[in-house]
Order: sequence, then structure tokens, then C-alpha cells
Amino acid sequence: MSIFSSILAKIFPSANAATAEQPAPAPTDAAASTSAPAAPPAAITVVDVEALLDGMPGASSLNWRTSIVDLMKLLGLDSSLAARKQLAFELSYGEDTSDSAKMNIWLHRQVMTRLAANGGKVPAELIA
Repeated sequence: MSIFSSILAKIFPSANAATAEQPAPAPTDAAASTSAPAAPPAAITVVDVEALLDGMPGASSLNWRTSIVDLMKLLGLDSSLAARKQLAFELSYGEDTSDSAKMNIWLHRQVMTRLAANGGKVPAELIA
């Protein structure tokens, strides 16, 4: 599982469980598939990311709002430089990863922006 997928799984656990529990569609013949209406798409549940993270144990001692390291720690994920470089690769960071301060700022903004794009309610000041 990718690091960003792990972040998503921590923020949206019910969405991942619902996706994993859906059975595969049964094979049908061509006539049956054209006459049956398509199933409606699953409802998107909005998750208040700020409230969720603030409510996690240890949130008050971590600066998750500005620090990718603290955000990853709060979620119980590896926050090492190697893990952050891997996350930067996954999210297509185009700069030099040896400037970890610049990379960390970019990573935090990207993670927050992508959480919002995946159904998270994220404060505007945290989105790129």
C-alpha cells in the first residue's frame, strides 16, 4: 500500500471498508446487462478532517496543521525522511528532495489538497 493510500485509509476508514466489502458483479449475458438499470453510484461521505484529526489522541501535542511529520505521526505512520521522500515521489514532487524543509511544506499542502479532493472537509488555509 502506498503512503498516501495509508493516509487516506486513516482519514476515510469507512469508505475503504465499504469498497473492500462490495461483492464483485455477477457475470451476466449481453441481453440481461442491456435491460437492467445501472446501480446508482455510492454516496460520498464528507469527512471533517480538522475535527477528526483534532479528536485523535495526541493531537494537542502535535502541529499537524503545518507539519507533514506531525500529521504522519498523528496518523501512526512512518514519518522518517525516507518515508517522506517516498510520499514525495508518489505525489510527483518535481523538486530536489534534499531540501527537506521545502519538500515538507509542499507535501503538507498536497496531502491536504488531495484529502479535500477525496471528500474531506479541509480548512481553506490548509489547501494549496
